[in-house]
Amino acid sequence: MEAGGGGSRALPAGEGRPRAHLAALVLARGGSKGIPLKNIKLLAGVPLIGWVLRAAVDAGVFHSVWVSTDHDEIEKVAKQFGARVHRRSPEVSQDSSTSLEAIREFLHHHHEVDIVGNIQATSPCLHPSDLIKVADLIQKEGFDSVFSVVRRHQFRWSEVKKGENKTTEPQNLNPAKRYRRQDWPGELYENGSFYFAKRHLIEKGYLQGGKMAYYEMRAEHSVDIDIDIDWPIAEQRVLSFGYFGKEPLKEVKLLVCSIDGCLTNGRIYVTEDQKEMVSYDYRDIVGIDLLKKRGIQVRLISERDCSKTLSAMQLGCVAKVSATNKLQVLEDWQKDMGLSWKEVAYLGNEESDVECLKKAGMSGVPADACAVAQKAAGYICKSNGGCGAVREFAEHIFLLLEKVNAARKQMEEVSSAEGNKNSRRGNKELMKKE
Repeated sequence: MEAGGGGSRALPAGEGRPRAHLAALVLARGGSKGIPLKNIKLLAGVPLIGWVLRAAVDAGVFHSVWVSTDHDEIEKVAKQFGARVHRRSPEVSQDSSTSLEAIREFLHHHHEVDIVGNIQATSPCLHPSDLIKVADLIQKEGFDSVFSVVRRHQFRWSEVKKGENKTTEPQNLNPAKRYRRQDWPGELYENGSFYFAKRHLIEKGYLQGGKMAYYEMRAEHSVDIDIDIDWPIAEQRVLSFGYFGKEPLKEVKLLVCSIDGCLTNGRIYVTEDQKEMVSYDYRDIVGIDLLKKRGIQVRLISERDCSKTLSAMQLGCVAKVSATNKLQVLEDWQKDMGLSWKEVAYLGNEESDVECLKKAGMSGVPADACAVAQKAAGYICKSNGGCGAVREFAEHIFLLLEKVNAARKQMEEVSSAEGNKNSRRGNKELMKKE
């Protein structure tokens, strides 16, 4: 059954819409044994399930995007990322329950669905372009099931169990004539990122069958998370190869940070002589200095008059205190500096920051920010406000800047290669004329 609330940005009805209802379905049980509530644990500042939901919604090929779960917190996150929620029964939420059982239960309650695209929550480097191509395979080319694979260059040997009186044997190579990597195409392995199948197959008990096709994913996009040790590796992979939204990333030139609750922990200490005091983390001051050294301007904003506190901190940042409308201040700064919104980052923590978080190209909140601010942010820090959140968000900005610079370098290399190619073609034509 469907839980009320969130809706998905599904493929609109109208001209050109395929008759078959294609639904994206992410299975996200709350009782993961390896990593508790793994599906909503933050990965590079985004709940794990958010990465695949963002890709599914932005692909624009699904009539509906669903999360099947038995957990309230997972349901909340799913709706934040534009998915509808199917509350799965206890019978298919056990440790022994299979994906097929959960998918069949979903279909039993959703008769409108003709094709299911089962997407694994643990594949955070999935891109909309992959899903678009797979949708074409199953809707336009007539395949009954399509699944993801990755190419690996690994030599396999037979297992010898303890006590067995035999030796290991090569499975896919001749040791006397070992291939060089560049001379061997490798082998295709399922990577578990997704399984698309038509209803009639699933109802018979299959996710793969009928007219089958595989879809080969790029190796750098093939990431699976099962245990805690995978997490830091996956974070680095996501920052390098993950999908961050439809709009291309741009180089950040301005960070606006809310003072109370971000730069400080939000507490105000009052002395006997009625003087106010706040505390801050030196790591955050270092973060601000690092941003400045990278050419990123840092400006501060507060709803209260904390000018004396700022003067004492000697940060050397432009600041606006007693701000009754934070969004207006942000818009004024953005226009004065001649920046696009993609070049603006914002770190906030309160309801008054929500519109600013939505406008900024890069947005973040401390771990203890209010719920509505967390919902509006693109990155949720592991650190609380006043306890290193600014420094952490600065590091996040730097990592994304590396991604921007890498993409720019790749574009320049492609452009240079095209230029050289055109130049050679021009020289050949000139020689022909001569």
